[in-house]
Amino acid sequence: MDQNAPLSASRRAVLGVGATLLAAAPVTGAQAGAGGSEADARRILERYAGFGDKAAGGAGDDACGAWIEGELKALGYACERQPFEVPAYEGEAPSLSIDGARATLIPQAIVQPTPGLTGRLFVPQRGEGEIALLVLPHARWSTAKGEVERRVKAATEAGAKAVVLVTTGPTGQALALNTPADKPLFDVPVAVLAPRDADPFVEAAAKGAPATLRMPGRSFRRPAFNVTATLSRGAPKTLVLSTPRSGWFGCVGERGSGLAAWLQLAAWAARSKLPVDLALVATSGHEYEYAGGETYIAHAAPKPAATALWVHLGANVAARDWHERGLQLGPLPSADPQRFLLASPPLVEACKAAFAGQPGLEQTYPADPKRAAGELSSILSAGYDPVMGIFGAHRFHHARGDDLSCVSPALIPPVADAFAKVIARALTKAA
Repeated sequence: MDQNAPLSASRRAVLGVGATLLAAAPVTGAQAGAGGSEADARRILERYAGFGDKAAGGAGDDACGAWIEGELKALGYACERQPFEVPAYEGEAPSLSIDGARATLIPQAIVQPTPGLTGRLFVPQRGEGEIALLVLPHARWSTAKGEVERRVKAATEAGAKAVVLVTTGPTGQALALNTPADKPLFDVPVAVLAPRDADPFVEAAAKGAPATLRMPGRSFRRPAFNVTATLSRGAPKTLVLSTPRSGWFGCVGERGSGLAAWLQLAAWAARSKLPVDLALVATSGHEYEYAGGETYIAHAAPKPAATALWVHLGANVAARDWHERGLQLGPLPSADPQRFLLASPPLVEACKAAFAGQPGLEQTYPADPKRAAGELSSILSAGYDPVMGIFGAHRFHHARGDDLSCVSPALIPPVADAFAKVIARALTKAA
């Protein structure tokens, strides 16, 4: 099979247990690999992509959650929905206009709408005006907190009434940025402009030319839900398997690859004879500083003392890598190595052995909330141990182009199999 071939869509153009837990021993009571097939991975990826945009609480996210419930119930899990609220924006897409050019933007959540703000477009520290144009340095941008937040606030302190970000990165596309769920991070309208569309606006900003920013839609809150699932065996402790399902746009590489590996692990765990109960969660609200994950940890997850092991499959579990050919990207059959595997110290050597040869994952880092990202950081900060999990950012992370062309089904089973081997050895040895 040609691993470079797209699936069914055309190309659209980060990062407890005793030391004897993992002593070498034959694995008993569980299959030594997840046993998921490439065909099954293809089925999951195509179905996930078919739901379209997965913004938390939106139609695609809700439909995806309902589908996941069906998948888990068919495996024998008891499912429940855990509701919570998330921010949302609907209506006309924001735009930035100058004489001779107009570009469609991504609204920066939590959105501060404006029916139309006209003023001088300017680059902070190089001019003055009302609409600041911030060209960010090259990176795989994913959050508005931290560096972006600092730059935006400096611009508003300099007099900006609105800010347009240019998320310079590996694809030329605009990148949506995560943000806290409880209140707006910024007091002024903020939106994101694609680097490939930025040149005329950079020239206009250098001259202090007039520009108009429109973001007239509605900013509101709506319901979302986590899908939680359990399979009780009367065991004293529980194995937790978690993954986010929501995200910006289609997020097939970012979210879909992890979801596919997670579902393969869920099927393996259900048919295994591991000496643990099972608890699964597919969270919504990831874009809002992991709101669904925080809600699950606070109100539904097994307590740390009752958890045998927590395995988290976060962003970029198995997205494909790309060759750079000037401004063009050529697909590769291998996985994007910008994915990080963290594990509690007693699990590190077993992870290195199980994930050997998988780009990025062959290097296992000791689990530390300060080194982790996403929900994995929340899990570690809550005191869970042992833990292992993946997070990362592939080239199309948070871009509209994160579609089926960003994944290859062949990359999914090796990740699920490696996790299954470490889980089985850890839990059967601990038992």
